[in-house]
Amino acid sequence: MAVKRMRNGEKVRALAAELGVHRRLLYKWREGLDPAWRDRVGRPAPKKGGPQQEIRELKQALAERILEVDFFKGALQKIEARRQRSTNSGETASTSKSGR
Repeated sequence: MAVKRMRNGEKVRALAAELGVHRRLLYKWREGLDPAWRDRVGRPAPKKGGPQQEIRELKQALAERILEVDFFKGALQKIEARRQRSTNSGETASTSKSGR
């Protein structure tokens, strides 16, 4: 009955006070009894296709992340190689000759 009253536009805060329950509990009741409400408030609907479809999607996402990591590793190696070349000129350091 509380969920029905919420659907009819009754204030949740007042209803919670009247019933002596926390507002969050009323929202949980509404979500449990009215699954269509979840779709209206923007929560993702359960994925269609079952677990096999979800596994395929997760594998695809993982493969994309692996490619990204490989790309960034290669870029980092190139940057490090350039830094080493720019700091090492390959010349012998000059030394002063002693008078002995």
